[in-house]
Amino acid sequence: MRYTEGKIGRVFVIRLEDDDVLPSCIEQFAVKHNIKVGQAILIGGIKSGEVVVGPRKNDTMPPDPMLVPIDGVHEVVGVGVLAPDNNGKPVLHMHAALGRSGKTTTGCLRMGVKTWLVGEVIIYEILGADVVRLPDKETGFELLVPKTKSKKAKSGGKRK
Repeated sequence: MRYTEGKIGRVFVIRLEDDDVLPSCIEQFAVKHNIKVGQAILIGGIKSGEVVVGPRKNDTMPPDPMLVPIDGVHEVVGVGVLAPDNNGKPVLHMHAALGRSGKTTTGCLRMGVKTWLVGEVIIYEILGADVVRLPDKETGFELLVPKTKSKKAKSGGKRK
């Protein structure tokens, strides 16, 4: 386990509008407001786009993503981590649950989805957290890498 520590900075309350595209609109907002690291929480409606719902096979690297198209308006609740890539550009990794007509799809919004009428986002800026998203050759993902502290995970211990 690797980690870094930070403190809550500014808190932004954002209203997305019809046809705003996630995650890019949040990444653009972060650039404009100089947010390096943060947490984003989303509620609202999604009307189109695709969601990554897992790899086709769990033992193939890099993973072949399974994509599910958003067919009709869905309610959405999501949470994500905003962190800079190697060039300092904020990248939002957000997972969300999208529901329609009693059915739920859960996945990653990295392929882009469009809001329906309104989306509400709260961003908690995290100051002092030394992290970066770096390309991982094996997975093809840009993985979050805390740069300041690490702890070797213990295994096999008993819980009390």
